[in-house]
Amino acid sequence: MNDLEKTARELLHSRGVTLNDIAELVLFLQKPYIKALEKATCIENIEAVIAKREVQNAIITGIQLDMLAEEKKLLEPLQSILEKDEGLYGVDEIMALSIVNVYGSIGFTNYGYIDKIKPGILKELNSHDGIHVHTFLDDIVGAIAAAAASRLAHAHPDQSEITK
Repeated sequence: MNDLEKTARELLHSRGVTLNDIAELVLFLQKPYIKALEKATCIENIEAVIAKREVQNAIITGIQLDMLAEEKKLLEPLQSILEKDEGLYGVDEIMALSIVNVYGSIGFTNYGYIDKIKPGILKELNSHDGIHVHTFLDDIVGAIAAAAASRLAHAHPDQSEITK
């Protein structure tokens, strides 16, 4: 593991996000399609996503912007925009899309779906408690899960329809 990947993983951990949290999201996205899917397989795919340099760059950049916003170290109007996680501010989603783009168009649909309903850790990260700023983190975590789910889908093309 290189220094960039180590830093990205440490930042996720420091913000309260575990691989297990992300694996729950991947299970949520892919369990209807891959009947025997296990959390360990989800984690393997998450590890593969996080091993990509462009993903590490997004993690580091987004989390540091969130941290600077918490410390009130950004210039206005960006400071207020990030604190409020304004709906019309789309840079956080654009950064997330750079992650899902690695695994093709299914990544975009996975990401859009999970970003809209915000299950699991995404609901916690999006809570806007007035103390923590996760404007970028919630989208990055959702994108990592969507990319890992897409990677799984590509590995199991014969199971593209929902199993009954």
